[in-house]
Amino acid sequence: MANRILLDVEENVAQPHWISNIEPFLLEVMEELSYDKEEVSVFFCSDAFIQNLNREYRNIDAPTDVLSFENGEEYTDDQGDSWKSVGDIVISLETLPKNAQYFEVSCNEELKRLLIHGLLHLHGLDHGDEHVEKGVEPVCEMLRIQKRLMQRFDSADIYD
Repeated sequence: MANRILLDVEENVAQPHWISNIEPFLLEVMEELSYDKEEVSVFFCSDAFIQNLNREYRNIDAPTDVLSFENGEEYTDDQGDSWKSVGDIVISLETLPKNAQYFEVSCNEELKRLLIHGLLHLHGLDHGDEHVEKGVEPVCEMLRIQKRLMQRFDSADIYD
């Protein structure tokens, strides 16, 4: 299986020291989900940047942890291979540690959750009004898949 991950960081935001760990992690997750010939963009930003996106696209004037923007366009690269541009995952570097503290998990675990969560949204999964809650078993399909993937990749260390 072949997939592509494109990474970027908001201008004037320090590039995280762990950014090189994101591509191999997401490629493994995508392989686990049997995704093939897909391209995903991941953009790391500030709370102010994600708040602007949240306000513009969801009419919520507050920062959030992760947003996903589905694309779905197909294209052919220079080698003649067909690819599907699945979409963009946007993650706030400022909210990441706040979430980790709230959920009483490491930043490593929270980063994996945000990446998996965003990836599942790009593939049309949704959790409606259900959200991850401490000590509460997920009911909806998306959050059950997310939990399974988090367990599967429990030992992956992408933050350090």
